[in-house]
Amino acid sequence: MSFKVLPYLRPFMPFLPEVAEAEKKVPFREKVLWTLVILFCYLVCSQIPLYGINSSDAADPMYWSRMILASNRGTLMELGIQPIVTSSMVMQLLAGAKLIEFDQNNKEEKDLFNGAQKLVGLVITVGQGTVYVYTGMYGNVGIANGILLVVQLVVAGLLVQLWDELLQKGYGLGSGISLFIATNICESIIWRSFSPTTLNTQTGTQVEGAIFALFHLLLTRNDKVRALKEAFYRQNLPNITNLLATAVVFVIVVFFQGFKIDLPIKHERQKGISGTYPIKLFYTSNMPIILQTALVSNFFFISQLVWKRFGENFITNFIGAWQEVESAYQSHSVPVGGIAYYLSPPNTMAELLRDPLHTLIYLTFVLVSCALFSRTWIEVSGSAPRDVAKQLKDQQMVLKGHREESMIRQLYRYIPTAAAFGGLCIGLLSVFADFLGAIGSGTGILMAVGIINQYYEMFAKEAASSGGFASLLS
Repeated sequence: MSFKVLPYLRPFMPFLPEVAEAEKKVPFREKVLWTLVILFCYLVCSQIPLYGINSSDAADPMYWSRMILASNRGTLMELGIQPIVTSSMVMQLLAGAKLIEFDQNNKEEKDLFNGAQKLVGLVITVGQGTVYVYTGMYGNVGIANGILLVVQLVVAGLLVQLWDELLQKGYGLGSGISLFIATNICESIIWRSFSPTTLNTQTGTQVEGAIFALFHLLLTRNDKVRALKEAFYRQNLPNITNLLATAVVFVIVVFFQGFKIDLPIKHERQKGISGTYPIKLFYTSNMPIILQTALVSNFFFISQLVWKRFGENFITNFIGAWQEVESAYQSHSVPVGGIAYYLSPPNTMAELLRDPLHTLIYLTFVLVSCALFSRTWIEVSGSAPRDVAKQLKDQQMVLKGHREESMIRQLYRYIPTAAAFGGLCIGLLSVFADFLGAIGSGTGILMAVGIINQYYEMFAKEAASSGGFASLLS
């Protein structure tokens, strides 16, 4: 049974900062400018350290998801977009399960729902910041510095929400979530491919970037065959095989982006006006993998917190047993047992073959969760068959050969199937990329390609309406 809990949150809404809707259409060049300004602000905040941190050798509990959640340890972007994604996941799932009731077509109720989502995001930010300080992630900082750290994280989290809202309300392009994720992933891939930084390893001095490492090894090693082999297969640092796997996954994802079904539509009254309504294979875009990543990262965080706080016992072992390891980048924990272990991807092909049960459970979890998240998302995001039918009706368009009721039934034949199957394909591509060892993780590459494709479509649509790409800059 559903219940109306949102009205109880109405008194809090006036205290939440909000970006007003654009009163008129913002010129495309101005949208690009706002987008670049927000991106610049995000990058700056990603480099500003939090004030009051003491040195700490504690393992990074968010190591697994920093790239996907656009966060940077020890900076104002410590939490990245995680509070936004988590609050969105919680609210959308509650609405999808009919535990929260609101009318998508009622602007007041929809604004109230969005405000409640922002409020939940701030609560999550306060909670996560407090847990970070309490568990000693920043060292022994004391009460005053601890409060100051939480305040900094809350302010930064609020800024991220406002940046995202500014873009989505017509002042910029796309959404802040997509922009920050794509930037973080592309930056990581480029850095791990071309980084000139040198690191001391057991095999001697190594260059971090895979491309630079190839030339460095060929120039410094006498045995060129061995140097090539090391450049292609070196462990714990990016190698050429990882780079090739990344390129292969990029091509595959771009190929699948073009899969769609075009349903013919026409104007209800005016003859000669017709077109198509495309239903893409990735109907819900990257949302399934974003929500799945947020779910897993939060579970990993809680599991590590319980393990560290209560030590080894039956319950903590069941939730997840963890082991700290040192890598070329930073100290982090890896799951070695419990539920957390089976929800984490196999690190190597050898591990994949050595523990097939782990591989099977991980694969099943990713595929099922992505399909369910995708199927649920269409019901709460305004892209369900009835919502699409209403949008077409408002434009006085109908499917050829169908009246309104039969049009809804026809849309139900395609949209839920495309959502579920598309979510499953997204999960499968993510797992495939992880198994190949692609740089940036399968999830990261998938999201980066999808987001870049979205921005390309925005530019192409704007160029088509304004007379070509050259006119956008004039």
